[in-house]
Amino acid sequence: MTLKRSSSTIVIGARIVETAPNAFTQSRVDLQLNPLDNEVFVVQAINLDAQAPDAIAATDTGTRLAMTTTSQAAFPTNNQSNLLASASREIRAAGYLDGGVGFEQSSMETPPVSLDYIGIISTNDFFLQIQGGANLTPKIGTAKVYGYRAKADAATYAALVQSEVLSS
Repeated sequence: MTLKRSSSTIVIGARIVETAPNAFTQSRVDLQLNPLDNEVFVVQAINLDAQAPDAIAATDTGTRLAMTTTSQAAFPTNNQSNLLASASREIRAAGYLDGGVGFEQSSMETPPVSLDYIGIISTNDFFLQIQGGANLTPKIGTAKVYGYRAKADAATYAALVQSEVLSS
């Protein structure tokens, strides 16, 4: 695989808001890549922050946030190859009279030093997904994506695009 770096590190920020409480919502983030030059985006790190769920007595609540390379019809799971990162915040309160206990889980926000990158986006965009569970209000998620633009040789670019499109 031949990739030639064509930019310094770029930081992309994005925000997503649920359309209604607990509704699967997706947002497209445009990378403005140039497909005529076989340009790709090499992802080095991702930081996802999901808003805290509502603390409701005797009710389990949650907020899930994910970033994928392709559009999704439902919230993605860890076994999908197009999932780059995910985060969830939950409050377990079922059976309790108070607001319960909070839990947080996320994929690694920064890769180990031994990795050159954590993903390559070959199409012109990536997608953020958010979905709450048993909340009374719509939730918000934010993302920071760190990476750089690179040019791929024709064979590598074709393989990356085909792989990404087929994984949707």
